[in-house]
Amino acid sequence: MSTAVTDLLAILDLEEIERNLFRGRSPQVGWQRVFGGLVISQSLIAATRTVNKERQAHSLHGYFMRPGDPNVPIVYEVDRPRDGKSFTTRRVSAIQHGEAIFTMSASFQRREDGLVHQCEMPDVPGPETLPNEKELLKGACAERVPENVRRYWERNRPIELRYVNLEHFTSAKKLPPEQYVWFRTTDSLPDDPEIHQSVLAYASDMTLLDTSLFAHGRSIFDKDLQPASLDHALWFHAPFRFDDWLLYAMDSPATANARGFSRGLIFKRTGQLIASVAQEGLIRVRAEGVTSKGAARL
Repeated sequence: MSTAVTDLLAILDLEEIERNLFRGRSPQVGWQRVFGGLVISQSLIAATRTVNKERQAHSLHGYFMRPGDPNVPIVYEVDRPRDGKSFTTRRVSAIQHGEAIFTMSASFQRREDGLVHQCEMPDVPGPETLPNEKELLKGACAERVPENVRRYWERNRPIELRYVNLEHFTSAKKLPPEQYVWFRTTDSLPDDPEIHQSVLAYASDMTLLDTSLFAHGRSIFDKDLQPASLDHALWFHAPFRFDDWLLYAMDSPATANARGFSRGLIFKRTGQLIASVAQEGLIRVRAEGVTSKGAARL
């Protein structure tokens, strides 16, 4: 198993310090803030640890309230509002320095048969036809992208991304606010559905906020922007494995008041819709002369 995936699984294996209390840590990779997807995934793990194994998460809704400090652990406190016949509800608070940095509600359900329908998967090139990030660093595209984008592609990460369209990385052209990205883990995962759900929750915070900037010819990497996830919602529709390719189809219906709203649909290669995502994020333009030292949640 790749080192990056091993490290991610270790970070998701929270320490239980008391009933309903768990402790998590952040990777020491030089981030100025805790990656939002990490807090989402660790919160989901904490909630899942308090739920009967026959029930799996079907939805979560979270709010980011303060930037996380990657240098200290995060304590996850789980509240158990309801254990019903079919559904279980949990609330999680992620705490650092005595204050909540993130809160999340999650709902779990036992498997049931019922009516089924879904929208069609977009017709886009398959992942095998697209370059990976290492190949992009060797191609002509690398000469046109900003230095901070190249550094991002150079990192050893647990999630592999293959972009259907790279134009927003290489130009300031205003584009339709939609994006298609294939993603998966860089190595196999254990045969545990809860792990696959948690890792997808981690990855669902990637590329989503950036989609809201396409219509403005901007990128989340722009130094005069202050980007940060504000809230995040995720619905699971069907079982899946995240060590096989999934298509993340995203669009952004609106931006306003220094906030960008984005939606995402996640499909298996077979075309089955397995999850839906919605997020609003801060996309504040900094005053002239004041630059960001890095993306807040990327």
